[in-house]
Amino acid sequence: MRDSLIILTFFAVGVVLGVTGVLPFDISQTDIAMYALYALIFVVGFSIGNNPDIVSSFRKLNPSLALLPLCTVLGTLAASALLGLILPQRSVTETMAVGSGFAYYSLSSVIITEYKGAELGTVALIANIVREFLTLVAAPLLVRWFGTLAPMAAGGATTADVTLPVITRYSGEKYSVLSIYHGFVVDFTVPFLVTFFCSL
Repeated sequence: MRDSLIILTFFAVGVVLGVTGVLPFDISQTDIAMYALYALIFVVGFSIGNNPDIVSSFRKLNPSLALLPLCTVLGTLAASALLGLILPQRSVTETMAVGSGFAYYSLSSVIITEYKGAELGTVALIANIVREFLTLVAAPLLVRWFGTLAPMAAGGATTADVTLPVITRYSGEKYSVLSIYHGFVVDFTVPFLVTFFCSL
């Protein structure tokens, strides 16, 4: 939860700096956002490659549970598409691009801002922070109402890192490997799906 609050604080500071004109240049007119995106993708790849336990953990998974990331992706995209049909000011592809962030706000919001502008990028940032925050706060209720896999589906790409402790606590330690696997696979889909829906 602390990390989400830090992100929100930085977001608020950025809004204030942009509105007041404190920064001497318009950052949206530079390539800084793209370089930040490249750095984020590099860090994700490095963290995956630097963890030898991930590959060995995959081999221990129950084959049927290996489909959980697919269910998370399909469920999120279906709900996002439905939301796009309900909201008159947003297209289905825009809501699906936002949903494809799977709570990975730092990466998805940068990509969406580059393709669709700062307004939708801000929506993506807030929507994905809220998804992560709700997973952290509501994990015990999700387990009670929907079962032990529910916090993982709700956590999206964050289940390998930020929401892993709360998932392990309320779903059980035996689900930690599944949670890491789920987060890794969903995380991997974010740049591809977000870019795909933004380009439609």
